[in-house]
Amino acid sequence: MTTTSYLRTPRKPEPIAQIIAALFGGIFLFFVALLIWTLGYQLLYAGKIFPGVSVAGVNLSGMTPAEASVTLSQQLIFPYQGQILLRDGGQVWVASPAELGMVFDASASARSAYKLGRSGGLFGAFSDQLDSRRHGKSAEAVIILDQHIAYAYLQNLAKEINQPPIEASLAIQGTEVVAQPGQVGRSLNVDAALITLSAQLQTFRDGEVALIVEEIQPQLMDVSSQAERARQILSAPLVLYLNNWQDGDPGPWTFDIPTVADMLLVRKMASENGSRLEVALDPSLLAETLSGIAAEVDRPAENARFIFNDETRQLDLLRDSTVGRIVDAESSILFINEQILSGVHDIALQLIIDKPAVMGNMTAAELGITELVHAETSFFYGSSAERIQNVQTAAAAFHGVLIAPGETFSMGSMLGDISLDNGYAEALIIYGGRTIKGVGGGVCQVSTTLFRTAFFAGFPIVERHSHAYRVYYYEQNADGSRNPSLVGLDATVYFPLVDFKFTNDTQNWLLMETYTDVAGRNLTWKFYSTSDGRTVEWQTTGTRNVVSAPEPLFVENDELAKNEIKQVDWSAEGADVSVSRTVFRNGQFYFEDVFNTHYDPWQAVCEYGVGTKNPEKKAEEQGLCH
Repeated sequence: MTTTSYLRTPRKPEPIAQIIAALFGGIFLFFVALLIWTLGYQLLYAGKIFPGVSVAGVNLSGMTPAEASVTLSQQLIFPYQGQILLRDGGQVWVASPAELGMVFDASASARSAYKLGRSGGLFGAFSDQLDSRRHGKSAEAVIILDQHIAYAYLQNLAKEINQPPIEASLAIQGTEVVAQPGQVGRSLNVDAALITLSAQLQTFRDGEVALIVEEIQPQLMDVSSQAERARQILSAPLVLYLNNWQDGDPGPWTFDIPTVADMLLVRKMASENGSRLEVALDPSLLAETLSGIAAEVDRPAENARFIFNDETRQLDLLRDSTVGRIVDAESSILFINEQILSGVHDIALQLIIDKPAVMGNMTAAELGITELVHAETSFFYGSSAERIQNVQTAAAAFHGVLIAPGETFSMGSMLGDISLDNGYAEALIIYGGRTIKGVGGGVCQVSTTLFRTAFFAGFPIVERHSHAYRVYYYEQNADGSRNPSLVGLDATVYFPLVDFKFTNDTQNWLLMETYTDVAGRNLTWKFYSTSDGRTVEWQTTGTRNVVSAPEPLFVENDELAKNEIKQVDWSAEGADVSVSRTVFRNGQFYFEDVFNTHYDPWQAVCEYGVGTKNPEKKAEEQGLCH
């Protein structure tokens, strides 16, 4: 039997395991060597700055921090002898770092140099040590910048650099237009300059700092277009006129160039992009000008005037209607400025056309005028020629006048200005507690007649004022005798303070006609419309609380001859009277009202010439002041 034997040989280590073992061994040896080097190097230079370390070019190798601090203080004179150039375009300023607030901290810089190679861990320290030894390494120079000093220095520069923007301007000097363009302003950005300056000082070298200067744009830079508009406005006179001008119309109105220049307004206006200049004629001055023109142009619309023909029962045209017109000041101001800015100098006024309610071709049926609804007559025996003239003039103002349905009629507004120019004469009037001579005496004969017509026709009375004392003209019968029942049925008008008003509360127009019979010394007022069935019942209390007139007053007048007597005021008893009225319509109660009147006792006044003896007796002999 054959026996085979096997011999086992030992296994060799795997190649990878060998490599790993060798690698870890090498690393371990490297760290040990690195540690020995670092610790040994630090022990060798304990308390000293490593070789090759410098601050701002000063070699501090092998020095203690204290020695390094002294060395740096002695050698680094940059804060005092260095130069920093600050530039704004072609303008420069040169200052030492110290002037700019720089302080070099030698002690802190020495400590910074000492820390180099002793921080950053094992590898960081080794790297710094090796770099500084082989190539040299600069530690940080510790600089302190006093920003108060730097800021103050820059602020002083700003005073030289800064320029405020100049707005463009436009002015009117006489008739000349003077325009100046705007100028861009400049402003030093002190905060940005402070940052740039600080960075330059940190380099510890001379250098240049470019100042940041910002431009400030004016709100108005160019006004050439506005200047051209102003010159265009002043290139010719301004002429305002009425469209469709007819004979008798006022205008045109021409304003020369100096006048237009005085009206020209240049003002700054806000806009989406800031501000803008506006050139225009001053609206307030235009308004004043248009106000004067309106006094010539404006005229109210006037209804046609008619008389009722009792035979044909139709209306006969007395005076045709007039279309009214009013200067539209607001629209005219806008239109004038719009036109003149576009080069137009002959400009039409903007008018509001006021059409009358009643045209001359309207018929009695259209207006609801079919009959005489009431007439009233008052008498004025004993009136002077001047008083009669005033009665005629005032009454004529109402002849043919129409009152609309629902309208409250104002006698004063229709009467207009009572003046000599309008046909009135001087006659006796009541004024200031006396009967004196004044323009328009006798107008109250007309207002009294209208009041009685409206009263007895049954129309609502809105405003009525009695006279201060009883006037015999308003208490006369047809034969001139006094009618006590008429006391309290007078009305005075002194427009605009005192007026007489009544309302046409019917559905039809009301036509008024007035007739003055000079020979018969009477005034008749007629109302034409369509009766709505109203009737009037009235009663009077008669005079109550009667007070006798004061004794006559005699006054010397140096304009009268000796023994000449002239009565200038007449006595009247004072009294109270109440007149009540009830108005029915188709037999049914409609409304009622009461008119309470108080009359003051009135004193007769006679004047006499200088040297007249016993004027009272002479007046009695002549039947005066009794």
